[in-house]
Amino acid sequence: MNAPPARVIVLGGGFGGVYTALALEQLAAKGAQVEVTLVNRENYFVFQPMLAEVIAGDVGIIDTLSPLRQLLKTTRLFVRDVQAVDLAARTVTLAPGLTRRPQELEFDHLVVALGTVTDFRGIAGLPEHALPFKTLADAVRIRNHVIGVLEQASEERDGDERRAMLSFVVAGGGFSGTEVAAALNDFVRSAVRDYPSIPQNEVRIVLVHSGGRLLEGELTPGLASYATTALAAQGIELMLNERLSAATPGSAVLGDGWRIPTRTLISTVPSSPNPVVESLGLPLVRGRLDCEATLAVKGSERVWAVGDCALVPMRDGQPSPPTAQHAIRQAKLLARNIVAHESGLKPRRFAFTGLGKLGALGHRRAVAQLPLGLRLAGMPAWLMWRGVYWWKLPGAARKTRVAISWLSDLALPPHPVQLNLGASRATAQAHYEEGEVIFAEGDTGDSLFMIIEGRVEVRKRFGDEQRTVATLGPGEYFGEMALLGRDPRSATARALTPLDVLVLSASDFSALAGSLPEFRRPFEDIARRRTDANREEPAEG
Repeated sequence: MNAPPARVIVLGGGFGGVYTALALEQLAAKGAQVEVTLVNRENYFVFQPMLAEVIAGDVGIIDTLSPLRQLLKTTRLFVRDVQAVDLAARTVTLAPGLTRRPQELEFDHLVVALGTVTDFRGIAGLPEHALPFKTLADAVRIRNHVIGVLEQASEERDGDERRAMLSFVVAGGGFSGTEVAAALNDFVRSAVRDYPSIPQNEVRIVLVHSGGRLLEGELTPGLASYATTALAAQGIELMLNERLSAATPGSAVLGDGWRIPTRTLISTVPSSPNPVVESLGLPLVRGRLDCEATLAVKGSERVWAVGDCALVPMRDGQPSPPTAQHAIRQAKLLARNIVAHESGLKPRRFAFTGLGKLGALGHRRAVAQLPLGLRLAGMPAWLMWRGVYWWKLPGAARKTRVAISWLSDLALPPHPVQLNLGASRATAQAHYEEGEVIFAEGDTGDSLFMIIEGRVEVRKRFGDEQRTVATLGPGEYFGEMALLGRDPRSATARALTPLDVLVLSASDFSALAGSLPEFRRPFEDIARRRTDANREEPAEG
């Protein structure tokens, strides 16, 4: 009697996870006794190297996507979040879906391919005010935001405010940050031609990097210098040897205290382990699962890891870099090692050293660092960049769509079309630095602010003089009087210290106040007390 096939569960649908499942399918077709299940929160695979081109509009939003059910013919697919993993019981619990019930899957082998997640902790205001760049949703959100900024800047008459809107700041000078800044620069400078009221010389693309050169440590010094010079020549302002220290609704704050007025801050650093990876209780090294060269996770039985979340040693003992080319080859080796384990054979060790590095620099330029000391820069490297990644796209249909997009991009202008996805503002958190104005007297009352940490000074103008009428601290709130009366702000609120607040939008405040009298009443009471206490100098919050 034949033994049942080994149940392999793959967590994650990036390069590592998808190519592991593909390789296992191919081995199963040749007789390997494996049954493959893949769990991913989306039902598609994203070709990550082209995400910056989504921002620029060089490729369509869905051109980077491949449906998992078309890629993986025999793999069971669960489009869910992972709720828990029990290594002792060898089960994976999936988060509830429409049925509101969790689902439990049993495994014989577990492949962890969950990558990393954006982690803005440790930099004040970054979670609230920076746009991450890691997923397709991030790329679409950035593109929509940038187009929305251009629309508003075209109607803005205040010069300082317009210049802040037209200043786009990117933090991080690695491959992701460099490619985003370059793509953004190409797109914005082309798109503003459709906005006659926007002065071309007011557009600023600023790249903040902690090193002395872009891509330092990623490429040879010569190519890193070329990349730095190339971006500067395209009009991108490079702030080198600088770090982002804080973010507010209206500025990016650098380590030396310098503030860049902006409404757009894109951060490509840092990242941290997926929470599921952290919850496994397995050894981590710099946030990645500590693996043998066979892809087996140390200290575990039949648990494997691949891709960005795995620290896999190469022949020279150095960790395998978190790139697509390494993840794909790790995946193929991992599939063979799982089958070898089931057959009682000795597993193989990861020996791939890399085929080189490619980085797009915008304006039809790129850099390429290849084996045997071959180095390319400029248009030849750009043609190689496009050729290599086009060839790696999964499926003939995907290749055709991207080729058409690229050909049309050579002749046609960009399309600055904003996709209004109807996202609700709801309740959010915001961070302000000392001295920053939260709202000014005469502004539209659009939010209620509740202080989490820090202090706020409320000042009101009496004739030619502005006086302090209230000082507020944690647990107190302000901004309610303008919302209750639907009037402009009657005072100015300014942060006395670094400040964290919870922000409730006017629409949400009105909905709650209109349907819940017990919610509205305390705000009316405090507004009345503030007015009575300062009849001549009312303390508007």
